[in-house]
Amino acid sequence: MSMDHGLIEVEAGTLHQRPMRYFDFMMAAFVTVLLLSNVIGAEKVAKVDLPIIGNWPFGAGILFFPLGYLLGDILTEVYGYARARRCVWAGFAAMLFMALMSWVVVSLPPSPDWHGQAAYEQVFGQVPRIVLASVAAFWIGEFANSYVLARMKVWTQGRHLWTRTVGSTVVGQAVDSVVFYPLAFLGVWPLSQVIAVAVTNWALKVSWEVILTPLTYAAVGFLKKAEGFEVFDKGTDFTPFSTKV
Repeated sequence: MSMDHGLIEVEAGTLHQRPMRYFDFMMAAFVTVLLLSNVIGAEKVAKVDLPIIGNWPFGAGILFFPLGYLLGDILTEVYGYARARRCVWAGFAAMLFMALMSWVVVSLPPSPDWHGQAAYEQVFGQVPRIVLASVAAFWIGEFANSYVLARMKVWTQGRHLWTRTVGSTVVGQAVDSVVFYPLAFLGVWPLSQVIAVAVTNWALKVSWEVILTPLTYAAVGFLKKAEGFEVFDKGTDFTPFSTKV
């Protein structure tokens, strides 16, 4: 069925019959941003000087994590839930492998004439509890994000993209925060601090998604035009425990 904007409407289950020019690149970008967010932005606390608030500290990961959700939104919107699910599993496996290899490399006895062990441990020796919390929150949050976006696309008949990108991020980031912060910090931080940090970071990540909405529209428009189809998840099996497309 041809749509008004020149795209061919297809159900997600028939997408394997069509060539896809950019899906592999999008998957690579998704996994890359995910790994960078855990390596570069996970530990550093930065600060900015705001006019009224003054010095405002924030975790540098805030620059990366929302980009992962942005790419997840684009993948689901353009290629459907099943292919976004495949990307989530690829990212999940990459995170586990990175955590394992980080532990192995940090655990190797350093050469006596090499003096970088302390720095290596600080950067790559992440606390197992935080790694577990991060992996679990990513897995659950990303699937919630993709599910909400895919369902909203059918409900809205493909209109009003911003409602589903923002709406899915509200849900996905909420699930992510509810899972991550208690698993990582409950018992280490006071409960009030866990809740305050979780809510603050959820609000910042959702705001970041809203700010990036024009970029989302541009990327989605380009990819849909390049691929030539519009995917709707009608009759899709939404189980997260599969990599079938």
